[in-house]
Amino acid sequence: MENKNKGCANGNQNGSKFAHITKVHPCFNEKLHDKVGRAHVPIAPKCNIGCNFCIRSINTDENRPGVAGVVLDADGAIEHVKEVTADGPINVVGVAGPGDSLANEATFEFFEKLGKENPDLIKCMSTNGLLLPKYAEKLAELGVNTVTVTVNAVDPEIGKDIYAFVHYDGKVYKGKEGAEILLKNQLEGIKKVTDLGVIVKVNSVLIPGLNDKHIVEIAKKVKECGASLMNVLPLIPLNKMVDYEKPDCMMMETVRGEVEEILPVFRACTQCRADAYGIPGKKHEDHHLGITPQSHY
Repeated sequence: MENKNKGCANGNQNGSKFAHITKVHPCFNEKLHDKVGRAHVPIAPKCNIGCNFCIRSINTDENRPGVAGVVLDADGAIEHVKEVTADGPINVVGVAGPGDSLANEATFEFFEKLGKENPDLIKCMSTNGLLLPKYAEKLAELGVNTVTVTVNAVDPEIGKDIYAFVHYDGKVYKGKEGAEILLKNQLEGIKKVTDLGVIVKVNSVLIPGLNDKHIVEIAKKVKECGASLMNVLPLIPLNKMVDYEKPDCMMMETVRGEVEEILPVFRACTQCRADAYGIPGKKHEDHHLGITPQSHY
């Protein structure tokens, strides 16, 4: 499949809205990381792509993305939000998995109910971006304030070694073809959702020997599409990438410095669980829903 999306010139960066978000969102402002809390609600177990470094799991032991102690439905998530906001200073509520937010209908049901129950909370979510063009308008209508899109390559030749498959429109695509579809939708989705007034942060997983020289190109592309912030994350060697080296501090700082010449860089990410809640910068912030799982995928 030919990759027709070569870029997204004239993306809208929503400067004033971004400034507002940085005043209140601990994942957009490092100075707030030990002061303001966020809650992730684990309502999105299904995923539509296969990342070679990812293992989704229901457990109470691992502190990483793709992990939750339980999967809730929308009503259970609303009750959880009531409890955690009553217990501490939570400004932000987000859907971060353990699969992809947009591949799960519960995400939309939850945001609709949250808007009625607690409209003052910032609503955020993370996604691989495959379905972002399809749902951009719906997210804006639901009042989602921020979307984090994980973009690990803007060159399908690199992407084909990161993604095992892409499940899109009822078909499974592999190799370069799957990577092209994902990339096209990511860039189109970022452009579309930012044009609708939603703030976008881009996460990129730094994989030594594969995309470590490529992250700066990702930054250039996503900036064109309207992204306001970038977060470069170190690879957690798992799954088919278990034998890859985790990037060292020098590599991380070098790449972040290069990216920072293009986009602001968020450096305080703790790569938290899909059900984490509390204040990220606190020593014991790794609260999560460590209860008996009621739902599996």
